[in-house]
Amino acid sequence: MGVLVARQGRELQRYSQSTGGRIVVGCIPYRVRPCDGELEVLVITSQKGHGMMFPKGGWEVDESMDEAARREAIEEAGVLGDTEPVLGFWHYKSRRYVDQTYEGFMFPLRVADELHQWPEMASRKRTWATVQQVMDGCPHWWMREALERLVARHAVLQSAL
Repeated sequence: MGVLVARQGRELQRYSQSTGGRIVVGCIPYRVRPCDGELEVLVITSQKGHGMMFPKGGWEVDESMDEAARREAIEEAGVLGDTEPVLGFWHYKSRRYVDQTYEGFMFPLRVADELHQWPEMASRKRTWATVQQVMDGCPHWWMREALERLVARHAVLQSAL
């Protein structure tokens, strides 16, 4: 794989017709532990180095939503994988631009590979965590709700086996 560079700028960003804020797409990178079938999720820090969150960013006009989710996973967390059907979408207030309401869409991303180098590795840390650790540590209500939906979906799939 060649050199990966994170996209920057807002020229290609999509904006919500209902809120006027950016449309943000993200993912919950996960894996299933072979020993017990439990989910582990990959969380990242913010660029300021704190917090526990999932990769997310603006949905750009030249990509599909799942392409945006996979791009954010590579740029921010350094992982490759396959997206699964969307978990839902949420409206949330921007912390940086207090008058902006964003629309956030979240996808599960089953991790297939972890890169040794990725575009934002100097500004973000990544950590595998249990669902409970993330529920206790993630400050974003809508990300916790997306994780609850992933856990429920995983439980249904596990019970069908």
